[in-house]
Amino acid sequence: MSFKIILAVVAGIGAGYFILPGEMLQYTDYILDIGLCLLLFFVGIDIGKNKGVLEKIKKIGFRVLLVPVMIIIGSIFGSIIAGFILGMPVNEAGAVGAGLGWYSLSSMMLVTYSSKLSALAFISNVTREIIALLTIPFIAKYIGHIESIAPAGATSMDTSLPLIAKSTNPQTAIIAFISGVIVSTSVPLLVSVIIKL
Repeated sequence: MSFKIILAVVAGIGAGYFILPGEMLQYTDYILDIGLCLLLFFVGIDIGKNKGVLEKIKKIGFRVLLVPVMIIIGSIFGSIIAGFILGMPVNEAGAVGAGLGWYSLSSMMLVTYSSKLSALAFISNVTREIIALLTIPFIAKYIGHIESIAPAGATSMDTSLPLIAKSTNPQTAIIAFISGVIVSTSVPLLVSVIIKL
């Protein structure tokens, strides 16, 4: 997965530099809007395919909501602290953290604000996913099952879910999926609100 991401970025740079005419940039907003709508559509399909999730949520109870809420709070405040160290404005640092690991969406949302911030959001959130994939088994074994969901952020409902399920137990996998759905759903709202502060 990481190799595909790097390859896509390199291919985009090459296409922009060598192949595509400069006039195509005037259509970038339309292309980004279509891409964003498609991403959200497929997230909706993914949620809709898992019909038994609501029954499992009832069994676990409302305590399951604490996991995504704490992931969101920790991610945003952590990025704001990192922003202070790097000398970034609070809203920009917070918006990058509000991507919560969803690199394709957060970078597309921030490109209209600043291409540099969009690139930073992309790199930060790709790095988060790579770190999550490397650390989830270690965290599950030595710290705790629920704690292993946190590094994944939004990806705990898709790319990181098989690793979480393998490293923990079925109940944690359900909590990870629910957390991923809530975190992913909050990304568009949080990024757009925080960047405007």
